[in-house]
Amino acid sequence: MAAIIATYPQRKMETSFEIEASADEFYSVFKSQAFHVPKHASSHMEAVDLHEGDWESRGSVKLWKYVVGGKTETFKEKVELDDEKRMVTLVGLEGDVFKYYTNYKAVFQETPNVGICGYCL
Repeated sequence: MAAIIATYPQRKMETSFEIEASADEFYSVFKSQAFHVPKHASSHMEAVDLHEGDWESRGSVKLWKYVVGGKTETFKEKVELDDEKRMVTLVGLEGDVFKYYTNYKAVFQETPNVGICGYCL
């Protein structure tokens, strides 16, 4: 299951969704290939730059530039990785999202699903 957790004065929001990719493929995008995301979602993602660390290390910091309503916004995150569970936690550090939320943490973890695509995130 992938849970996007955003705290706004004591509120929590979660969602789960299915994907058509293996858990390893999905995990590797967040672990070591985030720089490919803007190529595949260019209408929404302008860039992702490495701010600290490297593309594959726990604790690396990335700066995303994305478009909302025609306006470019930024989001700086610290990446936490759990290879055994194939879990990625993206901890928000700064950016436009903090105009609306006091805390931002997105957690992505693969769980088996007997549905059409075989994995639920």
